[in-house]
This record gives sequence, structure tokens and C-alpha cells, in this order.
Amino acid sequence: TAEHPRPTIALARAKKIEDFFDEAYWKEWHEHLADHAIAEMRRDDGDHVEVGAAPLLTEQGWLVIYSYIQNYYDEHKRVFSVEAALFDTKNPQKLIARTEAILVPQEFYEEYGLVPNIVFPTSATLGEDGRLNIWYGAADTVCAKASVKLRDLMRALDPERPARTFNRAAENPILAPRGDGFESRAVFNPAAIDLDGSVHLLYRAMDGANTSTIGLAVSKDGITIDERLSAPVYAPRADFEMKHGSPLGNSGCEDPRIVRIDNILHMTYTAYDGVRVPQGAVSSISVDDFLARRFDAWSAPFLLTPDGVDDKDLALLPEKVDGNYLLYHRINNMICADLLPDLSAGKRVSRCIEIMAPRRGMWDGAKVGSAAPPIRVGDKWLMIYHGVSRHGTYRLGAALLDASGTSVLARTADPIFEPIEKYEKEGEVANVVFSCGAVARGDALFLYYGAADRVVGVATGSLAHILDALS
Repeated sequence: TAEHPRPTIALARAKKIEDFFDEAYWKEWHEHLADHAIAEMRRDDGDHVEVGAAPLLTEQGWLVIYSYIQNYYDEHKRVFSVEAALFDTKNPQKLIARTEAILVPQEFYEEYGLVPNIVFPTSATLGEDGRLNIWYGAADTVCAKASVKLRDLMRALDPERPARTFNRAAENPILAPRGDGFESRAVFNPAAIDLDGSVHLLYRAMDGANTSTIGLAVSKDGITIDERLSAPVYAPRADFEMKHGSPLGNSGCEDPRIVRIDNILHMTYTAYDGVRVPQGAVSSISVDDFLARRFDAWSAPFLLTPDGVDDKDLALLPEKVDGNYLLYHRINNMICADLLPDLSAGKRVSRCIEIMAPRRGMWDGAKVGSAAPPIRVGDKWLMIYHGVSRHGTYRLGAALLDASGTSVLARTADPIFEPIEKYEKEGEVANVVFSCGAVARGDALFLYYGAADRVVGVATGSLAHILDALS
């Protein structure tokens, strides 16, 4: 209304409960609404917030589960979601931290009903198993319950742990553009493979003409760069990756991902000629040739994706499945997979086994794609993936896949890594952390990523912690 131009969540205090039934009390309260309001919770003017569950007192503060509705005033774009916020124990108007959406309509009973696509929280209770139970209405038709580990939610709300699951290396960025040659403009989005006790980073390097090639850096401890070659180890050779567009337009070999299967290294990457839509390609080399620096031994590249289809973010499962190669790829905004009997010219993906789709209204609501190739954990696979928000921010999440690598068993509700540092927020493309490689050494997971499409960073985390969150 003109009097109250924005939706406001506020506190009403009274010395006795009867005051809440006094019309004069509320008239006085409304006249000083600004004094009672909590911080602005909306991210955009077109959004809306509503009180959900009654607050719960925790050791860290008051935990509030509330409703957040994106694009509230457009019924065709409206998205209902559930979020969590933490307020100061002594001053409940003081916001300490908040999440983005932790629950959006995904199940059939949330998407279909009297009013489709609604999840609206009304209660929250603590269970004996350390889980927070969120009780909510679904599609204005049924009652439902969702649960989350309270400690994981409180960790996400801890302002002292902004790095979420991973800790950035103090040496970041570990690689930056240099010279006036093949890597003068940007170095980013590295693949990673652990060979002979050293991590080999095959990173995308871009020159002044915006041509992408693949450079190589080596680190024994996974963080300190011990060697960095002065020339590309892989460059455009096939017609489908040679520059055919503007002389200064993007082209070349982009965003590599590498796996070892038996004694062969297979590198998948995005091939772009500046004219046709980007496509996925592969080239292979033996481990012996790679370590001996015989880079002329790379096999002739060939396309793995169909002509005329924008298909990127290719990553191979590091093991065969029933004698077949499992290839992840992205069509439109979702992660797909397909099985290939071999990696030979002429064999291309022909279907989309849907692995993962965006969650509308969440941090990964616009697009998802593979990050590093999956990592084996027992009889399952850990997939790190990137998600893009409606505001274009690139973050990383995690999912647990079954033994076949094609079924998602669990998926993190919030991102495990996001742009925070200046070099991640400012660069060729702002607000981007984009990973193409990760290495596990015991419980330590080394995550390599491109920051703002300009430099390379590394962050470390605990595999056990990630798997515990996914259990």
C-alpha cells in the first residue's frame, strides 16, 4: 500500500498478553512500524516474504523458518520457497545470517494441487536425532514434512565460516595471466589429475585474440606451483575448433576435464570455432607419453556431441560401466549422460539420461553442469557440479550418485562454494567460481577452480564432511 510500500516482518512486544487484543496497542504499533521492523529480507523489489514457523531458540540465536516468494506480483513467474534465518538471542530484530532457498517445489504433491507449485512452512520442531523437522503445506492441498540436520543448517548460518565447506589457500590465486603470449589475457577452469605424486593442472589459457589453448602447471603439495610450462600442451587442430569468426572473437579449446582409465588419459573439452554452437570433443594420450612430455602424441580430436546442439560441460566417469564409457554432458540447462561403447571417431551421444536439473527458485535455479569428473567414494560417486542463479552467479554444489553414476541419491540444499573474494567477484566475468578438476588425497579434497574467468584458485575440504552432509 502507499502507507506501507514494502512487505515487512516486524516484532510486537508487550508486557502482558492482553495488549495483543487491544486496538489502541496496534494503532500505536503501526504508527511506529519502522521501529519494530527487522532488516529488509527481500533481494528484489518484486519479491515477498512471510512469517512461517514460530522461532526456535538455539545456542546460536533465534532460528526462523520463513516463506520467500520470488516474483510475487507476477503469477506466471512466482516461485515459493522456504528459507532460514538466524537472529540475535537478546535482540531478535538483529539479523545474524540467512540462507537462500533450502526447499522449493519439486515433488508431484508440491507441484500439483489446488494451488500448484507451493511450499509454505508453518511449523518447525527439533527431533531427537538432531534433525530439524519443517512442517509445511504443499500446493495448498496436503501437509508434508521435510528434515535437515540441524548442525549442517547452523553451520551454513555461521557468519564466522563464510567459506562454507571449503577453505581457500592463502596462496590464491595460484595461477594468473602472464606475458604477452598464449596466456596473456586469462588462465582459468583447470582440469586436474594426480600422477606420480604430483597434481597436474591442465588449465584454459586465453591470449589477446581470445583464442583458448591448454597450459600445464604442476604441484607436489597440491597448492604450491612447482613448475609451469612456457607453451601450450594442447592447442586447436581440428577445423571445428579453429577460429572462423571475428579475429578477436572467442574460439579454441575450452574448459578441459581429464580422467585416467587404465593407462590412458582422456581429456574432454568444449570446442568452439566462433561461428557454430559450442560442441564437446575428446582427445587421449598415454600416461607414459604425458609424463614424458611427448605432447605431440595426443590423439586426433573428434566430436562427441551432435552437430548444431549447444552441448558443453563434458566429463567422463573415471571407470567403465559394464564395459561402456559414461559421458556426462549438458543440454540446455541440465546435466545429462549417455553410454558410449568406445571413444572412437564417429561415436557421439544420442540421448539425454537426465541426471540433474535446475531447482527453480534456488541458488542453482537457472542452470547446472558438471564440474570435476566424479570421485569414487566406496561403492558410490561424489559429483561436484556448478549451478547458476537467476542473477547469474556461479556456485558449486555436491551430489551423491549410485554405483552406475546415473542416479542421484542425495544433493546439497545450499552451495558448498561460492564467490566471496575480490578475485572471484571481479574479472572477465563477475561472480564466478567454476571448477573442472578435483583431486582426493586421503580425506582431503583439493578443489581447483577458475575465478571470475581470469585466474585459478584452489580450496581444500574434507571428503568425510561432504559425505556426512549427503547422508
